[in-house]
Amino acid sequence: MASNNGLQCLVVDDEPRLRRVLIRLLESEGYTCREAGSGVEAVEALEREPVPLMLSDVRMPQMDGVTLLREVVTRWPDTAVVMVTAVSDVESAVSCLRMGALDYVAKPFNLDEVRARVAQAMDKRRLLLENRSYQRQLEERVEVQARRIEELFIEGVQALTDAQEAKDPYLQGHSLRVAEYASLTARALGLDDALSEAVFLGGRLHDVGKIGIREDVLHKPGRLSDEEYRHIMEHPVLGARILGPLLRDEPVALAIVRSHHERHDGKGIPDGLEGEQIPVPVRVVSVADSFDAMTSARPYRPALPVPQALEELERMSGVQFWPDAVQAFLRAFPERAKLPIPTPDRTLRRPGNGRRV
Repeated sequence: MASNNGLQCLVVDDEPRLRRVLIRLLESEGYTCREAGSGVEAVEALEREPVPLMLSDVRMPQMDGVTLLREVVTRWPDTAVVMVTAVSDVESAVSCLRMGALDYVAKPFNLDEVRARVAQAMDKRRLLLENRSYQRQLEERVEVQARRIEELFIEGVQALTDAQEAKDPYLQGHSLRVAEYASLTARALGLDDALSEAVFLGGRLHDVGKIGIREDVLHKPGRLSDEEYRHIMEHPVLGARILGPLLRDEPVALAIVRSHHERHDGKGIPDGLEGEQIPVPVRVVSVADSFDAMTSARPYRPALPVPQALEELERMSGVQFWPDAVQAFLRAFPERAKLPIPTPDRTLRRPGNGRRV
């Protein structure tokens, strides 16, 4: 057996003489040994300091070795357990192997056999730990790759949206402005960084569903017919359907995509949500989206001056918009005559970590 450089071992047996024999053997192999006279004492010792190796008798008073094994496997799975049993009780030893013991020795035992069994158990433990570590690393790599695939897909979808906006001078930069206005409003409202980043992501993606809207309707220079209006207002549901599989871990952003045309009075779409039924981040984006729509020129009307758009937000406060979101928007932009226009940027920030992806 190779030197174990003071590796800790716990020897559990209600017979002091047998404990001493095993301790002397293990110490000669480089282990630093502790001892316990029962399963109860062993659990107390492990609670103070876990060990990589434990030898335990099967038959003991108070708590027997089988019960102790079950406790160790559950609470200290990195501990290699070697059971000590009578020759006549091999069936119990085999049962212990099924429960998670790595090996067993029969008493009266041969010291060379004990050395071999302990060495074999420690080799099994090493392989188990290496395999467990490999599995964790593999899962982490898979998670990172899956996350990156999601990010690339979202980037692709946003690139399509940006390309769509680029074809229409009336819509160019709309999603980015909404994202910036909304995230600043969220901070003025007191939302934490994670929620503010989720608001940015949702604002950036809120009109993704317009990819599925007919261009002749989307870019129509005149007033929309009732049928055309219903068609264009399908974009929140289309957007949520497109992004649903990708935003499973971003429920706030997905709610923004689906619900940014809901109204405080319950007369919005697609679900007729009212008041507190509408998530706070959605209410924030609704204000930002409406403000940018009012202050951007459209084929069928000129842009409203900023002061007039702000007056409209206040007029519709408590009707279309959540009053707190309107007031937070006004606090975020105290210079009403001139709001900041975001610098064009195609990248997104993921909620929770502030990274751009």
